[in-house]
Amino acid sequence: MKIIVKATKIELDDKLKRFIEKEISSLEKFAKGIFGLEYFDHFLLKGRPKVEAWVEVAKETSHHKKGLLFYAECQMRFPGKSLRVETLKENLKSAIIDIKEKLEREIKEYKERVISKSKRGARVFKKDLKISALARFYKKGKNKQESI
Repeated sequence: MKIIVKATKIELDDKLKRFIEKEISSLEKFAKGIFGLEYFDHFLLKGRPKVEAWVEVAKETSHHKKGLLFYAECQMRFPGKSLRVETLKENLKSAIIDIKEKLEREIKEYKERVISKSKRGARVFKKDLKISALARFYKKGKNKQESI
């Protein structure tokens, strides 16, 4: 998973950046079950990660009358799907943890939809493969020798 961190109106030190990367990279285990390989192997996209995350942390404008508010946003791109979550909290670390929990819930819902869609397609395919009753070589209740 590729993680890009952007800070606006705030100084981002290494400790905080590592914390953000650790929290967001923990979501990778949920995405692996959906897409399998970590990188594309198609010749046009070779080496490009399948899951990318853009994280933006910022200090909200200073017009608030009481305390500082921190804004955190994360957008994760999957093949064919993009999830976006944002939050506003008084503490930056709690905002990042809140984003992680929301994204985890969104990824699990998306994973359930993908799995149910593939199961539904398999059921339809199995139903289409069933042989019709007219294609039998003998009728029910008779021996095979009698029908020949």
